[in-house]
Amino acid sequence: MSTLLTALAAAAPLAAGWALHTVWLRRSLRTARRDPLTGLRTRDGFTRRATALLKDPRAVVVLADVDHFKAINDTHGHAAGDALLKATADRLAHYVGRDGVAGRLGGDEFAAVVIDTHGTIGDLLAVLHGVLARPADGMDPAVRTTVSLGWVRAADHPGEDLSGLLRRADEAMYTAKQARAGVRRAGLGRFLATWSGRRAGRRGTALAGPRDAA
Repeated sequence: MSTLLTALAAAAPLAAGWALHTVWLRRSLRTARRDPLTGLRTRDGFTRRATALLKDPRAVVVLADVDHFKAINDTHGHAAGDALLKATADRLAHYVGRDGVAGRLGGDEFAAVVIDTHGTIGDLLAVLHGVLARPADGMDPAVRTTVSLGWVRAADHPGEDLSGLLRRADEAMYTAKQARAGVRRAGLGRFLATWSGRRAGRRGTALAGPRDAA
């Protein structure tokens, strides 16, 4: 009996150490999946949650891109640009709420997946577009710009994965940006895709031919 107690006593510090190490690993993983500037999920963390949400037929994929962001940095400095990105992220996260997910894909580009419970996503995104155009709290009112939004309803393209839906939302966002329309829904027909899953003409993309909608 004493031998067993001795063994257990010796193992206790190891077990406690392993438990603490496990907690540390989990916290590190959560931190790695968060963008340090905005607090939103990074691409990996966003993809995991968004993929799960797309199982709901009411899911909508949104892509947001800050307009004229380089001009903000060049005119007002990078600190002002960072504050603008943080404000955009905070407002997007508030809009998405706990039932959806928002992430920063990189630079001045954000994505979200929301559940359109009441079928009013078009109206809600129009309101969000106005909210995102407001100056950042506590900043010079001159530090402001608009954010172009593109969106696609997952149910319109059954069987298409997150990457494909993001491409469609990206195309819609680019059309909105070019037309200064603010918000644009992805069409139901053909679209111009890229091998890397980004809109044609972006850096690092290889152009692929048009693909039929699912």
